[in-house]
Amino acid sequence: MMVGDGEKDLGSWSEQSERLWELASDNGMPRRHFLALLIAGGAAAVVAACGGGGSSSVPVTGSAVSTIDPAALFKDPTPFIQRGASLESRLELMPGLITPNDLFFVRNNSTSVDLSVDDWSLVVEGDAVRQRLDLSFDDIRRLPSRSLVAFLECAGNHRVMFDRLQGRAADGTQWGRGAVGNGEWLGVSLADVLTLADLADDAVSVLLVGLDEDSPEGGFQRVLPLEKALDPDTILAYGMNGEPLPRDHGFPLRAIVPGWVGSSQIKWLGRIVVSADPQWTRNNTTSYVLIGDDYSPEGEALGQVVTEQNIKSALALPWPARLDSGQHVVGGFAHSPHGRIHRVQWSEDGGASWRDSRVLDPQPQYSWAQFEFEWTATEGEHTIMTRATDAAGNTQPDRVPFNQKGYLFNQPLPHPIRVTA
Repeated sequence: MMVGDGEKDLGSWSEQSERLWELASDNGMPRRHFLALLIAGGAAAVVAACGGGGSSSVPVTGSAVSTIDPAALFKDPTPFIQRGASLESRLELMPGLITPNDLFFVRNNSTSVDLSVDDWSLVVEGDAVRQRLDLSFDDIRRLPSRSLVAFLECAGNHRVMFDRLQGRAADGTQWGRGAVGNGEWLGVSLADVLTLADLADDAVSVLLVGLDEDSPEGGFQRVLPLEKALDPDTILAYGMNGEPLPRDHGFPLRAIVPGWVGSSQIKWLGRIVVSADPQWTRNNTTSYVLIGDDYSPEGEALGQVVTEQNIKSALALPWPARLDSGQHVVGGFAHSPHGRIHRVQWSEDGGASWRDSRVLDPQPQYSWAQFEFEWTATEGEHTIMTRATDAAGNTQPDRVPFNQKGYLFNQPLPHPIRVTA
């Protein structure tokens, strides 16, 4: 994506908006008034409303985005395992903590959507908002920015393992281990957008709807409870890894809901519906629910609604892997929605004994962690398993009860490795 004349780095709004809010709050301005001024007239309007104080320290910058090069509309599928309209990443290609945009997995329910910021808007409506909003891209960019590092994972990642390890095939795309990535996201808090809409006191449910009209329900959609929607780290992202959000990943705006399954993190976001009643759609009644003998239905769903991800680990090797004999440093990735990864263990005897790996820094909040260990590879067939534990004490289970859709599989994976002389 090309950046228009006068456009500053995406992160420039973060420091500016923080200084603006400090100025506004020092002058006794309510946050809703501050946000409305920022939408209406940008930094200059906030400074003027504060009597002009501090204007020299709060520069006013532009936020126009120019046309995207057509060659960047869809990423090169060559590095991926292709699964219909979706692309599975190969963990062995990951260069470090942050997954590059061109290696980041893609989960689509239709083809990627080609949108222009000039024709795009975000509508906020519903029976629990007092003020319907129709926000342009520039309106969104004028709001205070927020950045965070967070892993993003499809609920069906590892789904094929139900078949491989339990002998029961689950419905859906047969993802291996690569429907996951770790990115640095830049955007605005969903809470700030909802503040502008002036929520009613009885608001309980926030529905996010995408503009991918060929997806089920005429736009992929998921419901967030109000508490999660108002979490300051639930953001509407327009930046990914220091670049404007790629089209495959939801340009111009997508939701990032740290720790929750990928289906909650709507791409090509176009509408938000806030309701005083719980909202039920395909994606929390028949899809993205755990359906099986071990799961009790909730609300209007056929099973237990999937919200948070769970703790997982995987080696950054091809499946199956082939290595030369000798000493190797073997690495991988682990993540949990409940906090930092505290420990990753590995076993080469089917889990009869476990050894500790090294968990590497840094590990930002919401990020996955890298781990590594030394392994002396001898000629023959081997299997290495890994198991992660987070700071809250959550550990990967020995077995996951089967569910029809194959969500949230997180048993330790017995990774096959053939070693040759």
